Amino acid sequence: MLQTIIDHAYEGVLIVDPKGHILMANEMYADFLGKKLSELIGKHVTEVIENTRMHIVGQTGKPEIAQMQKINGREMIASRIPVFNQGEVAAVVGTVMFQQVDDLFALSTKMENLRKELNYYKSELDKRLQAKYSFDTILGTSDELEKVKRLGQRVAKSDTTILLKGESGTGKELFAHAIHRESYRGAGPLIKVNCAAIPDTLLESELFGYKEGSFTGAKKSGKKGKFALAKGGTIFLDEISEMPLLMQVKLLRVLQEKEIEPIGADKPESVDVRIIAATNKDLLSLVEQGKFRHDLYYRLNVVMLDIPPLRGRKSDMGLLIEHFLEKLTKETGISVEGIEQQAMDALLAYSWPGNIRELRNVLERALYVKNGSCITKQDLPTDFLEAELTTEENGEGDGTLKKAVEHAEALAIRRAILEAKGDKIMAAKRLGISKSSLYAKLGRYQLAE
Repeated sequence: MLQTIIDHAYEGVLIVDPKGHILMANEMYADFLGKKLSELIGKHVTEVIENTRMHIVGQTGKPEIAQMQKINGREMIASRIPVFNQGEVAAVVGTVMFQQVDDLFALSTKMENLRKELNYYKSELDKRLQAKYSFDTILGTSDELEKVKRLGQRVAKSDTTILLKGESGTGKELFAHAIHRESYRGAGPLIKVNCAAIPDTLLESELFGYKEGSFTGAKKSGKKGKFALAKGGTIFLDEISEMPLLMQVKLLRVLQEKEIEPIGADKPESVDVRIIAATNKDLLSLVEQGKFRHDLYYRLNVVMLDIPPLRGRKSDMGLLIEHFLEKLTKETGISVEGIEQQAMDALLAYSWPGNIRELRNVLERALYVKNGSCITKQDLPTDFLEAELTTEENGEGDGTLKKAVEHAEALAIRRAILEAKGDKIMAAKRLGISKSSLYAKLGRYQLAE
C-alpha cells in the first residue's frame, strides 16, 4: 500500500533507515537515477545519490526543508524529514522536486502537498513500527522470568501460534510486542484486539470486516477487519477466554484454513497473519466447563508461555522498584532519595494480586503522599500492614488482636474491590455489608476509593 502511494507522488521519494540504508523509493526517483527499484533497496544512500545528507539527518534528527541540491548535474530542491518512534529516529523521508529553480512560483502549493504526503508516510511508518517493547525492556533477571524470555525468543523466530498465560498485570502485552518485534514479521503491523472489550454483536465485524451493503448502517465502502489490517504482521488477541463460542468456531477456521470471510462476502479471503493469544484464566478448566472449544484450545496452545506472577519472582523487586521510581520521578517531577527498610520489607512481604501494574500504582501513590525525602511504610496502602502482621505472628512484635482483625478486614475489603473490578456495590455484596458500611470502612482504613 505504501509503495503504491509513493509511486503516485508528484515528487521523487526515497526512504532510508537511520544509518542511511535505502528502505523504499518510488519509480520516479529510480528512473531519474537510471536505476531499477530492486537495485536501490538495501544500498547506502551515498552509493546512489551525490551530495546527499539523508544519512546525516538520520543521525542528527534535524529536518532539512527545501534545500538546494545538485543531482546528476541538475539543480533540485530537496527535503529530508526524520520520522520518530519512541523518541528515536526510525527513518528519514527524502523528496526532490523535478523542476528548474525558476519554476518556484508554485512552491507554496507544492510544499503544502509535501507536508500532507510526509504526514501520510509518517503514519504508515508508525504502523510498521508498532512494537513498542523488546525482550530487553522486560525487566528482571530471576530464573523464573529468564526461562520464559528464552523460550519466547526461540519461538519468536518461527511462525507458530503462541498462547500467553499469566495473571493480570504480569506483562503479557509486553511479551506480545517483544515476540512480534523479534519475528520476521517485525516490519509488519501489530494489531491488538481485546476480546472482552468488544460487544459480542460487533466482534465478528471488528475481526473480519464487512462488505458494502452487508447490513443496515454499513459503510458504503465496507470496512476492513483486524485480521485484514494485520496482513503481513501479527494479531494479538487479548483475553481470548472471553470470546463467544460462535466466534471461536470462526477463529478456528482462520487457524486451520488461513482464511477469513467478511460479513456479506461471496467467498473467503486468504490471510497472512500470525496469531498470539493471551489469557489470565485456565482455558483447560473452561474447556471442561463447556465454555471454550477443546479444538481451538489445542490450536492456540501450540507453544504456551506461562508468565510468572510478581510474588513468584521476588528477586526482581529491587530492579523493578528502581526502574519505576526513576520513571515516575521524571513523570511527576517529585524527587525521592529511596525507600526505608521497613517499607521495602512490607513490599517484599506483600502478595501482589495486581502484579507489576499494581507495584507501579503503589509507588506512584507513595510519591504523592510522602512527607519526607524517602518513602516510608506509612506512605504505603493499609494492605501493607500484612508485613507487620506476619512479624507479629512470628513473635517479633507487640501486635494485638484488635490490630489483627483491623488488618484482616482492610485486606478483605481491598481484595473484594479488586475482584469486583472497582464496583463498590458488587464489592459490598461480596463482603455481605451495605454500601454505606463499605464507604465508612474505606474512610476508616484510609483505603483509596
